[in-house]
Amino acid sequence: GQDSEEPIVSDFELSETLWAKASIPPTDRVNLWLGANVMLEYPIGEAKDLLTSKLASARLSLEQVDEDLEFIKEQITTVEVNMARVYNEDVRRRRQQTASA
Repeated sequence: GQDSEEPIVSDFELSETLWAKASIPPTDRVNLWLGANVMLEYPIGEAKDLLTSKLASARLSLEQVDEDLEFIKEQITTVEVNMARVYNEDVRRRRQQTASA
């Protein structure tokens, strides 16, 4: 890290199936890819704070998505039960019509 004089050895992706090793010298700055063709250089402390807040936000979003998914699963079950009831009622009515004819 920034307190060490030793370089960091890391693997990084060159393409989908090709990885390479890199030796990264000690530094007090890091470049972050922000998306939309934007990359900015940050001091390590600011980058860590930014990434920590993004991670917390992503975890909250994941929690909300999980809750939404659970609600949707419950709704699917309710719809399936109601469809079965409607189908069964239709079968019952047809049998009654056939029996009375």
